[in-house]
Amino acid sequence: MKYHLLLISLILLAGSSAVAAEDSGTPPTAEQIVARMAAHDLQRQSSVEGYAGMRRYVLENNKFHKRAEMLVKVQGDQDGTKHFEVVSEDGWKAAHKHVFRKMLESESETSRPEIRGSAKLTAENYDFELVGTEELAGRLAYVLEIRPKRKEKNLFRGRIWVDSQDYALVRAEGNPAKKPSFWTKSIHFVQVYQKCGSLWFPFSTRSVTEAHIFGTTDVNIDYFDYSPQTRALNEITRASAEGTYQP
Repeated sequence: MKYHLLLISLILLAGSSAVAAEDSGTPPTAEQIVARMAAHDLQRQSSVEGYAGMRRYVLENNKFHKRAEMLVKVQGDQDGTKHFEVVSEDGWKAAHKHVFRKMLESESETSRPEIRGSAKLTAENYDFELVGTEELAGRLAYVLEIRPKRKEKNLFRGRIWVDSQDYALVRAEGNPAKKPSFWTKSIHFVQVYQKCGSLWFPFSTRSVTEAHIFGTTDVNIDYFDYSPQTRALNEITRASAEGTYQP
């Protein structure tokens, strides 16, 4: 099974985005929106030392009536590198081994700075077209059509929604630029982000895969308890791990 390859490009988007409101006058171009997204991402990296959170993965296969669930703790470094710790597993064991754990391994690998750039929402990887605006959760967002410049598993085609005040990614929807295997007929995903304080964190990922042998498989990821990490908190965490922390 290669379901893990279907979601890596989506979860690579699931980092926090820095915020800073700007005065709105003439609507920005697609190029300006993308440039501001990149600038705010750099601002986020300089304002926090990383983040921590929890994820719940749920896989359901309709054809074989199988279900699997995994609870995972995630730690993100300042440079974007992700570390995972499996807290619990339940259900279909094959999905744990061949789907969930493969997803974590692939995401950890591709989150490294020297690799992550090839999957970012940048002009080097995508063509962008501003197609309108839409209100999401009471906030105005720019809607951009995106087209990958290469057929790679970590890129996708579809649309993104960018907050008009914070220039943070608030929604992404589409299909991977490259199918992971001949057996995959179609894949569709929706990923949503949520503002927490001054930062944006992932909220949910919903993916539906149609395959020749396995039929329809849904993979849902819920993200919760995400928070930025400060230098003081990181020092406490390290001291606790080493057994030297004294309150």
